[in-house]
Amino acid sequence: MAFIDEIKAKAKSNKKTVILPESMDRRTFEAAAEILAEDIADLIIIGTDDEVKANSEGLDISKATIINPHTYEKTKEYINGFYELRKAKGMTPEEAEKTLLGDYMYYACMMVKMGDGDGIVSGACHSTANTLRPSLQIIKTAPGTKLVSAFFVMVVPDCEYGEDGVFVFGDCGLVQNPNPEELAAIAGSSAASFKQLVGKEPVVALLSHSSMGSAKHDDVTKVVEATKIAKEEYPQFAIDGELQADAAMVPSIGASKAPNSNVAGKANVLIFPDLDAGNIGYKLVQRLGKAEAYGPMCQGIAKPVNDLSRGCSAKDIVGVIAITAVQAQNS
Repeated sequence: MAFIDEIKAKAKSNKKTVILPESMDRRTFEAAAEILAEDIADLIIIGTDDEVKANSEGLDISKATIINPHTYEKTKEYINGFYELRKAKGMTPEEAEKTLLGDYMYYACMMVKMGDGDGIVSGACHSTANTLRPSLQIIKTAPGTKLVSAFFVMVVPDCEYGEDGVFVFGDCGLVQNPNPEELAAIAGSSAASFKQLVGKEPVVALLSHSSMGSAKHDDVTKVVEATKIAKEEYPQFAIDGELQADAAMVPSIGASKAPNSNVAGKANVLIFPDLDAGNIGYKLVQRLGKAEAYGPMCQGIAKPVNDLSRGCSAKDIVGVIAITAVQAQNS
């Protein structure tokens, strides 16, 4: 069974409610129609009657719950709750109302905070900052989280590497230039995400242009230090580095470049040294390798909130909704 089919089956086994705040985008409704037809998750779509009508024409979204913030009976409760959360930061009740009615992502976060939804998918027409800022202000980080980061699930067709072509790439969407401690945290979170979603043991490689001391540079030193920290912090996972990408994935090259590594040649979780490398890497694999790219998925928020690439298709949104529903089963 293909990765995304397994995810859909998991989501169906214990249905959760996912909130979609981007009713101004046609792709939201195309994805919603497919999710509802396959009975993968319950959906709440936030929007006015005009927004929903204009963007859902010809699509069957009759099983979705449509909530208009301007008329919904619990809106006042959400506004009051938001004000209580942010009044210490100087927010007034009037500002709370203006924010929630003017930005559906804030409204969606308050719904999750108040227990009226299990997760959120946004970002098709909003920046990552506009997706994550409300999440961190309202839903906040999960207990014990050192860092909120992002990952992609990459599904590469006809690929013998990774977990039959399935990988987690981190961080490709959020943390610009992590220090060693942050890079180690990304490695640990990404390993846990792989295990949760793929159901297999993660094998984690911290990537570099160097393999086991083959090059000397401050950038290499950062990865070496991060690997040491990650091994100490997450002994339950197989983690190693620094490794070049081919040494991480290809058994023969791994055996040659890092013969004493328990990760080299076997990696299914690839940790990039910075956001430039991660973003470039996932897009090259997606476009040249014709891979499915699901994400950027967020890790470290108390409830699943997942970002979308603004270049996403409706099919991409379906995949992210299904993954969000599975994440919600364990949050």
